[in-house]
Amino acid sequence: MMPKFPDNTDDIPDDNVSEMELTDDDVLDAMRHIPGYLDITIEDFREIYHLAHRHAVGRLFAGVTAGSIMRTDVEPLQPSITLDQAAKTLADSNYKGLPVVDAEGRVVGMLTETDFLKRLKADSFLELLLKMLDDTFEFTHCCHDTTVGQAMTKPPVTVRADAGFLAIVEAFHCHPGRSMAVVDAEGHLLGLLLRKDFFAAYKLRELS
Repeated sequence: MMPKFPDNTDDIPDDNVSEMELTDDDVLDAMRHIPGYLDITIEDFREIYHLAHRHAVGRLFAGVTAGSIMRTDVEPLQPSITLDQAAKTLADSNYKGLPVVDAEGRVVGMLTETDFLKRLKADSFLELLLKMLDDTFEFTHCCHDTTVGQAMTKPPVTVRADAGFLAIVEAFHCHPGRSMAVVDAEGHLLGLLLRKDFFAAYKLRELS
Protein backbone atom coordinates (compact mmCIF):
# COMPACT_ATOMS: atom_id res chain seq x y z
CA MET A 1 0.00 0.00 0.00
CA MET A 2 1.12 3.55 -0.69
CA PRO A 3 0.89 6.62 1.57
CA LYS A 4 -1.40 9.56 0.93
CA PHE A 5 0.09 12.54 -0.87
CA PRO A 6 1.56 14.76 1.86
CA ASP A 7 -0.46 17.77 2.96
CA ASN A 8 2.75 19.49 4.04
CA THR A 9 4.56 20.51 0.86
CA ASP A 10 7.86 20.50 2.74
CA ASP A 11 7.62 16.70 2.53
CA ILE A 12 7.61 16.65 -1.28
CA PRO A 13 10.96 15.24 -2.49
CA ASP A 14 12.90 17.55 -4.81
CA ASP A 15 13.48 14.82 -7.39
CA ASN A 16 9.74 14.35 -7.85
CA VAL A 17 9.04 18.02 -8.59
CA SER A 18 10.00 19.54 -11.93
CA GLU A 19 11.46 22.91 -11.03
CA MET A 20 13.60 25.30 -13.07
CA GLU A 21 16.84 26.26 -11.31
CA LEU A 22 17.36 30.02 -11.03
CA THR A 23 20.77 31.50 -11.82
CA ASP A 24 22.07 34.63 -10.06
CA ASP A 25 21.46 36.61 -13.27
CA ASP A 26 17.83 35.42 -13.30
CA VAL A 27 17.32 36.59 -9.74
CA LEU A 28 19.05 39.94 -10.23
CA ASP A 29 17.03 40.66 -13.36
CA ALA A 30 13.78 39.86 -11.54
CA MET A 31 14.73 42.07 -8.58
CA ARG A 32 15.48 44.99 -10.90
CA HIS A 33 11.90 44.85 -12.17
CA ILE A 34 10.44 45.21 -8.66
CA PRO A 35 10.03 48.93 -7.80
CA GLY A 36 11.47 50.24 -4.57
CA TYR A 37 14.23 48.98 -2.32
CA LEU A 38 14.42 45.23 -1.60
CA ASP A 39 16.19 44.25 1.58
CA ILE A 40 16.73 40.68 0.44
CA THR A 41 19.68 38.63 -0.74
CA ILE A 42 19.87 36.51 -3.87
CA GLU A 43 19.75 33.36 -1.75
CA ASP A 44 16.67 34.63 0.12
CA PHE A 45 14.96 35.35 -3.20
CA ARG A 46 15.84 31.88 -4.51
CA GLU A 47 14.53 30.25 -1.31
CA ILE A 48 11.22 32.13 -1.63
CA TYR A 49 10.94 30.87 -5.20
CA HIS A 50 11.57 27.26 -4.13
CA LEU A 51 9.00 27.46 -1.33
CA ALA A 52 6.41 29.08 -3.60
CA HIS A 53 6.97 26.40 -6.23
CA ARG A 54 6.55 23.61 -3.69
CA HIS A 55 3.35 25.19 -2.39
CA ALA A 56 1.93 25.52 -5.91
CA VAL A 57 2.79 21.91 -6.77
CA GLY A 58 1.16 20.66 -3.58
CA ARG A 59 -1.96 22.73 -4.24
CA LEU A 60 -2.30 21.52 -7.83
CA PHE A 61 -1.63 17.84 -7.10
CA ALA A 62 -3.60 17.50 -3.86
CA GLY A 63 -6.98 17.75 -5.57
CA VAL A 64 -6.76 14.46 -7.48
CA THR A 65 -6.68 11.04 -5.85
CA ALA A 66 -6.76 7.49 -7.19
CA GLY A 67 -10.37 7.19 -6.05
CA SER A 68 -11.45 10.27 -7.99
CA ILE A 69 -10.11 9.01 -11.34
CA MET A 70 -10.48 5.23 -11.05
CA ARG A 71 -12.82 3.19 -13.26
CA THR A 72 -15.58 1.44 -11.34
CA ASP A 73 -17.10 -0.57 -14.20
CA VAL A 74 -14.75 -3.44 -13.49
CA GLU A 75 -15.69 -7.12 -13.50
CA PRO A 76 -12.91 -8.86 -11.55
CA LEU A 77 -11.70 -12.37 -12.25
CA GLN A 78 -11.71 -15.37 -9.94
CA PRO A 79 -8.48 -17.36 -9.44
CA SER A 80 -10.23 -20.67 -10.12
CA ILE A 81 -11.52 -19.99 -13.65
CA THR A 82 -9.51 -21.08 -16.67
CA LEU A 83 -7.65 -18.78 -19.03
CA ASP A 84 -10.08 -19.34 -21.89
CA GLN A 85 -12.93 -18.13 -19.68
CA ALA A 86 -10.87 -15.19 -18.46
CA ALA A 87 -9.90 -14.25 -22.03
CA LYS A 88 -13.54 -13.59 -22.93
CA THR A 89 -14.10 -11.43 -19.85
CA LEU A 90 -10.91 -9.50 -20.53
CA ALA A 91 -11.81 -8.96 -24.19
CA ASP A 92 -15.33 -7.79 -23.31
CA SER A 93 -13.95 -5.33 -20.72
CA ASN A 94 -11.80 -3.41 -23.25
CA TYR A 95 -9.08 -3.29 -20.58
CA LYS A 96 -5.55 -4.68 -20.97
CA GLY A 97 -5.72 -6.27 -17.54
CA LEU A 98 -8.20 -7.09 -14.79
CA PRO A 99 -7.87 -7.57 -11.01
CA VAL A 100 -8.20 -11.06 -9.58
CA VAL A 101 -10.09 -11.29 -6.29
CA ASP A 102 -10.67 -13.98 -3.69
CA ALA A 103 -14.02 -15.05 -2.27
CA GLU A 104 -14.10 -11.98 0.01
CA GLY A 105 -13.36 -9.54 -2.83
CA ARG A 106 -9.76 -8.88 -1.82
CA VAL A 107 -7.33 -8.33 -4.68
CA VAL A 108 -4.86 -11.21 -4.92
CA GLY A 109 -3.40 -10.61 -8.38
CA MET A 110 -3.69 -9.02 -11.82
CA LEU A 111 -4.22 -10.86 -15.08
CA THR A 112 -2.97 -8.99 -18.14
CA GLU A 113 -2.43 -9.68 -21.82
CA THR A 114 1.26 -10.04 -21.00
CA ASP A 115 0.45 -12.88 -18.60
CA PHE A 116 -1.28 -14.71 -21.46
CA LEU A 117 1.80 -14.27 -23.65
CA LYS A 118 4.09 -15.54 -20.89
CA ARG A 119 1.93 -18.61 -20.36
CA LEU A 120 1.91 -19.28 -24.11
CA LYS A 121 5.68 -18.68 -24.27
CA ALA A 122 5.47 -15.79 -26.71
CA ASP A 123 7.05 -12.34 -26.45
CA SER A 124 4.47 -10.61 -28.67
CA PHE A 125 1.13 -11.22 -30.30
CA LEU A 126 2.85 -11.52 -33.67
CA GLU A 127 5.03 -14.32 -32.30
CA LEU A 128 1.90 -15.92 -30.84
CA LEU A 129 0.23 -15.79 -34.25
CA LEU A 130 3.20 -17.53 -35.83
CA LYS A 131 3.07 -20.20 -33.12
CA MET A 132 -0.62 -20.78 -33.80
CA LEU A 133 0.19 -21.48 -37.45
CA ASP A 134 2.34 -24.36 -36.27
CA ASP A 135 0.26 -27.54 -36.06
CA THR A 136 2.24 -28.72 -33.02
CA PHE A 137 1.32 -25.68 -30.90
CA GLU A 138 -1.12 -26.68 -28.12
CA PHE A 139 -2.97 -23.37 -27.73
CA THR A 140 -6.28 -24.88 -26.58
CA HIS A 141 -4.53 -27.18 -24.14
CA CYS A 142 -2.68 -24.24 -22.54
CA CYS A 143 -5.84 -22.20 -22.00
CA HIS A 144 -8.20 -24.98 -20.94
CA ASP A 145 -5.89 -26.49 -18.35
CA THR A 146 -4.46 -23.31 -16.81
CA THR A 147 -6.30 -21.30 -14.16
CA VAL A 148 -6.14 -17.57 -13.65
CA GLY A 149 -4.48 -18.17 -10.28
CA GLN A 150 -1.62 -20.00 -12.01
CA ALA A 151 -1.06 -17.36 -14.70
CA MET A 152 -1.77 -14.07 -12.91
CA THR A 153 0.86 -11.62 -11.70
CA LYS A 154 1.18 -11.70 -7.93
CA PRO A 155 1.46 -10.15 -5.49
CA PRO A 156 -0.42 -7.27 -7.09
CA VAL A 157 0.65 -3.63 -6.90
CA THR A 158 -2.31 -1.66 -5.55
CA VAL A 159 -3.10 1.82 -4.30
CA ARG A 160 -5.60 3.10 -1.77
CA ALA A 161 -8.44 5.34 -2.91
CA ASP A 162 -6.92 8.34 -1.10
CA ALA A 163 -3.51 7.92 -2.79
CA GLY A 164 -2.26 11.15 -4.36
CA PHE A 165 0.25 12.04 -7.05
CA LEU A 166 3.47 10.74 -5.49
CA ALA A 167 1.91 7.51 -4.21
CA ILE A 168 0.47 6.76 -7.65
CA VAL A 169 3.78 7.53 -9.38
CA GLU A 170 5.63 5.23 -6.97
CA ALA A 171 3.10 2.45 -7.56
CA PHE A 172 3.29 2.70 -11.35
CA HIS A 173 7.08 2.65 -11.15
CA CYS A 174 6.80 -0.72 -9.39
CA HIS A 175 5.34 -2.48 -12.43
CA PRO A 176 5.15 -2.04 -16.22
CA GLY A 177 1.40 -2.61 -16.49
CA ARG A 178 -1.12 -0.13 -17.86
CA SER A 179 -3.45 -0.35 -14.87
CA MET A 180 -3.63 -1.32 -11.22
CA ALA A 181 -6.31 -2.03 -8.68
CA VAL A 182 -7.59 0.57 -6.22
CA VAL A 183 -8.41 -0.99 -2.86
CA ASP A 184 -9.70 -0.12 0.59
CA ALA A 185 -7.80 -0.58 3.85
CA GLU A 186 -8.56 -4.31 3.89
CA GLY A 187 -7.54 -4.87 0.27
CA HIS A 188 -11.04 -5.12 -1.18
CA LEU A 189 -11.40 -4.02 -4.79
CA LEU A 190 -12.86 -0.54 -5.33
CA GLY A 191 -11.88 0.15 -8.92
CA LEU A 192 -9.20 0.18 -11.59
CA LEU A 193 -6.73 3.01 -12.19
CA LEU A 194 -5.46 3.33 -15.76
CA ARG A 195 -2.16 4.99 -16.61
CA LYS A 196 -3.82 7.01 -19.37
CA ASP A 197 -6.43 8.38 -16.93
CA PHE A 198 -3.64 9.33 -14.52
CA PHE A 199 -1.76 11.12 -17.32
CA ALA A 200 -4.91 12.96 -18.38
CA ALA A 201 -5.75 14.05 -14.82
CA TYR A 202 -2.31 15.59 -14.30
CA LYS A 203 -1.81 16.62 -17.93
CA LEU A 204 1.34 14.50 -18.16
CA ARG A 205 2.86 13.31 -21.42
CA GLU A 206 4.72 10.29 -20.08
CA LEU A 207 5.92 8.55 -16.94
CA SER A 208 9.63 7.83 -17.03
